[in-house]
Order: sequence, then structure tokens, then C-alpha cells
Amino acid sequence: MALIEVEALRYSYRTGGGLVWALDGVNLSIEKGDFVAVMGPSGSGKSTLLNILGCLDRPTEGNYRLDGVDVGRLHHAALAAIRNRSAGFVFQSFNLLPRTSALENVELPLIYRHMRASERRRRALSLLDKLGLAYRACHTPAELSGGQQQRVAIARALVTEPLVLLADEPTGALDSQTGQEIMAIFRRLNGEGLTIVLVTHDAEVAANAGRIVTFRDGRMVSDHPTMQHAWHSGSTSRPSLVYDNAR
Repeated sequence: MALIEVEALRYSYRTGGGLVWALDGVNLSIEKGDFVAVMGPSGSGKSTLLNILGCLDRPTEGNYRLDGVDVGRLHHAALAAIRNRSAGFVFQSFNLLPRTSALENVELPLIYRHMRASERRRRALSLLDKLGLAYRACHTPAELSGGQQQRVAIARALVTEPLVLLADEPTGALDSQTGQEIMAIFRRLNGEGLTIVLVTHDAEVAANAGRIVTFRDGRMVSDHPTMQHAWHSGSTSRPSLVYDNAR
């Protein structure tokens, strides 16, 4: 059974000019451990798809199953619960709380689970350490570089141990070298078995995925593997992950 299954998915919204179909008949299957990049021009439906996969929006028509659960049939409380349990989000603008430390930002999703403070702190520090930022745990976002802020955001997305990591233009606010470092983190996480769906305009960023799905006018127009997929399938070695803490 696929982790994510989308069938005949449609999503509409109304504007002054009438009804607009942001998604129009999308069929998509994503297996556990896949790394999928979603590409397409602005307005093609990429972010709408990501919002539905993350249980932020409901489809207007069609079916969406996440780990076997028919998400479209859930009431609001159950939808919020599956979102908190199953999906981790990473955004272009980081979306960190400005007056709280890196550690507290990472802990935040666990507060909603009513987890003990000691366990929250242990999990958050462990992830910051994994991402090379334990030494910045007490610093606020304003005291961190863009790349460091995005690592904190990734740690926050991972702290709930989600089934899937959803990333919307995660390198869009970063310089090219820092963006490459962030993508190295994504490749490493995927190599450890995490399912990732990433929206991007950048073909170089998309090439880090194992598969690229392209959208145009709300429809999926292509779905093909990348060279990264060939390397992943045919090689037992992996590039080392090196952090530049100054970034």
C-alpha cells in the first residue's frame, strides 16, 4: 500500500471571475521512502497539492488516502490530529517564532501533544545536534543565519516523527551554496527512510529528488525518475554531509 494515494483529485476556489480549478483530475501515488519534487509554473497547482497532502485543505472532489486513511472523510478535529501526527512542514520563509529560542521553536509541536517538558527538550536537542546546531540552541532566529534558521525549521518539522516531510520552496530564501547544504540534509533524511515531497521552481533543487512530477494548469503533465534515483538505486556509497556552522 502506498503512503500517499490521490485519485481524480480536484480543488476549486471562487474569484471575481468565477470558479477556478487549481487542481483538475490529479492521480498520484507516493511510496514510503520516496523523494518527490513537484515542479511547474506559478499557478500550476503545486502548493495547492502540498496543502492537501498536509491536510491543510480538503479536496473539492476525488480521494486522498494517507497511510490508508481516507482524509477527505475526516472531521476537523481528526484532520488536525492526523496533520500533527503525520506531516512535517518546511517553508521558504522558515516561519519561526521570532522571540523564542531555536530549542523552543523545535519543541513547539510537542507542546500540542502535551508531552513532558524533559522529553520535549531531549527530542529537540537531539535533532538540533543532528543538524549541527546544538551550539545555537539558545539563540533566537534573529541571531541565526538563513541557513541556520532553515535547519531549525527542519528540526521542528521532524520532532513529531512524521510519516512525510512536506517542503514548499525550502531553498527559495537562501543563497545557492546554503541551498545546496539544505538539500544535502534532505537527501540524508531520505536516505534514512523519510518520505519527502518538495515543491520547487528550481530544476537543480528538483534534481536532488528521486522523482520529478510536473504540473501545468492544475494537471499533472509528467512523472519521471531523476539521475539521483539512478544513483540511489545503483550505488551503496553516499556523499558525506558536512555542515558549515558559519552559514
